[in-house]
Amino acid sequence: MNKSDIRNMNLTELNTELHSLLRAQFGLRMQLATQQISNPNQLKKVRRDIARVKTLITQRNNEL
Repeated sequence: MNKSDIRNMNLTELNTELHSLLRAQFGLRMQLATQQISNPNQLKKVRRDIARVKTLITQRNNEL
């Protein structure tokens, strides 16, 4: 996911994206625990995307 894609989302879309990223992170952690993960770098990417989305949600809430 690109930074520009995230910045163009509204607050409800950001919350939906956060929920889907958290579910993806959970799935990747389970794959890591059972040693079935094919690309461990995905976990790092999802973690950073979660941080980006949470930061934007906080910024948008402070603007209101």
